[in-house]
Amino acid sequence: MTYSWFNAKHKAMVVGLALAFCNVAVAAPTDQDVVKGYGQLVYANYTDSVNAAQKMQAAIDAFLKAPSQAGLDAAKKAWLNAREFYGQTEAFRFYGGPIDDENGPEGQINAWPMDESYVDYVQGNARSGFINNPKFKITRDALIEENERGGEENIATGWHAIEFLLWGQDLNENGPGNRPYTDYVKGKGQNAERRAAYLREITALLIHDLQTVQSAWAPKRTDNFRASFEKGGKESIRKILVGLGSLSRGELAGERLEVALFSQDQEDEHSCFSDNTHRDAVTNAQGILNVWTGTYKQADGAVLKVPSLAELVGARAPEVAKKTTQQIQNSVKAASAIQAPFDREIIGGANAPGPKRVKATVDSLVEQSTLLVESANAIGITQLTLTLP
Repeated sequence: MTYSWFNAKHKAMVVGLALAFCNVAVAAPTDQDVVKGYGQLVYANYTDSVNAAQKMQAAIDAFLKAPSQAGLDAAKKAWLNAREFYGQTEAFRFYGGPIDDENGPEGQINAWPMDESYVDYVQGNARSGFINNPKFKITRDALIEENERGGEENIATGWHAIEFLLWGQDLNENGPGNRPYTDYVKGKGQNAERRAAYLREITALLIHDLQTVQSAWAPKRTDNFRASFEKGGKESIRKILVGLGSLSRGELAGERLEVALFSQDQEDEHSCFSDNTHRDAVTNAQGILNVWTGTYKQADGAVLKVPSLAELVGARAPEVAKKTTQQIQNSVKAASAIQAPFDREIIGGANAPGPKRVKATVDSLVEQSTLLVESANAIGITQLTLTLP
């Protein structure tokens, strides 16, 4: 009986201790925890973006070696897949980091909107663009020099130049561009060999630029941006919030959605050749949610979880943190409701279904930018200058 009584008493003590531990609040992360976790998340996302871009390059190379409709379709599919990862990385911009400081490659990577005639033929002008100018030598240095030269729409490189060379102009009201694969067949497409050389060169440049940014965030280095960023404490937290708030209000809600909604002009949509603008909106919104919650679903399906801003703010102002999380989730949901093609979604009056869906996304993003400022204030950051439209 003594033995049974001891076992019962011991079991009760173990259960009691377990319950006590369950009731102990999990310690809030420090600024340093969040900054280091952010570095992990950024590097993981850029790594996926580089890998997906390299798969796109392989598909493009295969197509150019033996042009066919199936090969062109495969290259397009690879471009669309790669954009899913890159779109989420845009939450890492707007604070002078390695992607968009004064020497950053962002303008070579993702500049838009694009004047198509700067690169290749367009309807009404069969000889426009560098591709149809035999005097222009297609080299990396030449393309870098000509990118945005003489005007912001004079885009020679990056995602959208590749997009244009795969899809061509979007002249279809209900679908994307429909460039013929024969544009790359020698003897059929005018300047087919130059077009292929151009596409190869800008694809290789895109990967080079993405790898440059990836390297700036590589772990276990003492000489890159991440190493100094991780020592930044509260200032690095401020930069992270500036990135999220600026993408929310100035870039995504403003430049990418409001401008197009107001003009109802296809030329103002982000990925106009492929009709992928609706996915751009979702991935940008998801990127903000990733950083706020410290969660990122990697290409292999594994979920990376790091100390988050939501937890940091929640320890000081739980209601503000909760509202901000809900609002950012609402923005992802609203963006997901936008239908393709985006250039038809923006047509109509304010009460038409498409414009209402786009406007609902804009309103949600604007509200979340306000809540991000409140969140910053809750942890003692009062100077949060965001990029506005």
